[in-house]
Amino acid sequence: MIIAIDGPAGAGKSTVAKLIARRLGYLYLDTGAMYRALTLKVLEKGIAINDAKAIAALALDSSIDLINKPDGTLTVTLDGVDVSLAIRKPNITKSVSDVAKIKDVREVMLKLQRKLGGRGNVVLDGRDIGTVVFPKAEKKFYLDADLRERTNRRHKELNGLGQEITLNAVELDLSNRDKIDTNREFAPLKKAEDAVYIDTTFLSIEGVVEKLLVFING
Repeated sequence: MIIAIDGPAGAGKSTVAKLIARRLGYLYLDTGAMYRALTLKVLEKGIAINDAKAIAALALDSSIDLINKPDGTLTVTLDGVDVSLAIRKPNITKSVSDVAKIKDVREVMLKLQRKLGGRGNVVLDGRDIGTVVFPKAEKKFYLDADLRERTNRRHKELNGLGQEITLNAVELDLSNRDKIDTNREFAPLKKAEDAVYIDTTFLSIEGVVEKLLVFING
């Protein structure tokens, strides 16, 4: 079974997807981490963030993989190197939506995501999983929350990673990413027509997980 979970940044997709995968014994694939890994390489190579042609060529010449560990954590590798922590830094977060909006990049990632999804029962989260990557996924969900709540969650997450950043800076970043993700020409962020919409603003993570499991097991 393929379970697709889409939604904007800070809605709880990754956390919920990890827990769902763990509960069901499925593989978890964080597709956003793949774009982050490529963004890391773009910045390390000194490629201009608006050089779509060069970034697309880099995507074709990169090896990105997602490896689930027995303890439930996910390792992200870029050309054989573990970049799981490096891709969460503020400079990556700031630029990832600009990289992810490039059509040719998304086409490269699409093929890789479908390849990884073919490994077996999987839970994938992202922004176009249910609409583009796996439009025939057996279960589709769209998680959302108001901007203030998403800001608070992301701020807490970044502080937990030792990154000092203000709430206002986080909110500005999320607003900008929302604008880019929903307005990009190719595979924009949107709810699949057959996806279950869940507003997570006033729900705990466990509450969201339980809601999804009801639909999955129903």
